[in-house]
Amino acid sequence: VQLVESGGGLVQPGGSLRLSCAASAFTFSSYIMSWYRQPPGKERELVATVTSGGDSTNYADSVKGRFTISRDNAHNTVYLQMNSLKPEDTAVYYCNARGRVRNYWGQGTQVTVSS
Repeated sequence: VQLVESGGGLVQPGGSLRLSCAASAFTFSSYIMSWYRQPPGKERELVATVTSGGDSTNYADSVKGRFTISRDNAHNTVYLQMNSLKPEDTAVYYCNARGRVRNYWGQGTQVTVSS
């Protein structure tokens, strides 16, 4: 099983990034997909979730209206579009796949928002 995140990097405040998470070796379309993040020196926190069919999403209050989670079940990929980025969005972002029995994590991608 693999979850491979990409798309992180350094961006100025107010900028945008799009994270991708490519999944393999499990039935992607049966799993709820989420993005988590862990800011420096803090606990990991839930950012956004999308249901297995992509019909419902949820967001942390801190990112509502700025971030959009989506998925492409045909290509086993989940995305996180991040707009109007703030310095407090700086963190390692992790992709998570949650099934009825199993739970998988990616290795994380660094997002740094700084001028």
